[in-house]
Amino acid sequence: MANIIITGASSGVGFEAVLDLTAKKENKVIALARSADKLRKLHEIATSLNPDGGTLYPAQFDIVNDNYADSLVPFIASKFEQVDILINNAGVLINKPFLETSAQDFAQVLQTNLLGHSQMIQHIVPMMKPGAHIVNIGSMGGVQGSSKFPGLAAYSASKGALAILTECLAEEFKPLGISVNCLALGSSQTEMFEQAFPGVQAGTLAFEMGRYIAEFAQTGHKYFNGKVLPVANTTP
Repeated sequence: MANIIITGASSGVGFEAVLDLTAKKENKVIALARSADKLRKLHEIATSLNPDGGTLYPAQFDIVNDNYADSLVPFIASKFEQVDILINNAGVLINKPFLETSAQDFAQVLQTNLLGHSQMIQHIVPMMKPGAHIVNIGSMGGVQGSSKFPGLAAYSASKGALAILTECLAEEFKPLGISVNCLALGSSQTEMFEQAFPGVQAGTLAFEMGRYIAEFAQTGHKYFNGKVLPVANTTP
């Protein structure tokens, strides 16, 4: 049995990962997202696909602006005795030439793609035990030496910071027995990818990438810790 929390669960690979995670009867999943309507849709589809599957707890939560101590932590404690897996998947993308990207644009991207995940980790780690796994969803754009693309400077920089944070926390959490890894995703057919690369066909379907994320979250810590792992079969 695994108690799992995933952010950014209302669309894209996060949505698909939840469907895969709840296919296992023994899993309990708290799915966080900002959109209550999309979370209702997720619950309907998950229940329809997996009527005898795991337990899904959708919860509306903004990882940047909402209150962790008074709202999220008590909710989690009411559902889970401990947290086994945290998947930090929430993210935003701004596609804009660098010279037109404002400080506010940079702040928005960094708040969601880095600082929101930092806050989540700080509040969830005390609820974890040895053997737990934190998976940060990064991007090939945030991997040093990978191909870069115009208009994605803020996004790629934020994902690069998330990758370094992953390496730092893996070392810091070793005494706690908690593994931390980052999946640097390449292209998968999602709304965010289409925003970044209009008219381009992604190399992977969203449900395929979601399934990979779900499987890695449950087993990857047996083989990896502190690693930033490229998950891409095309460029972009």
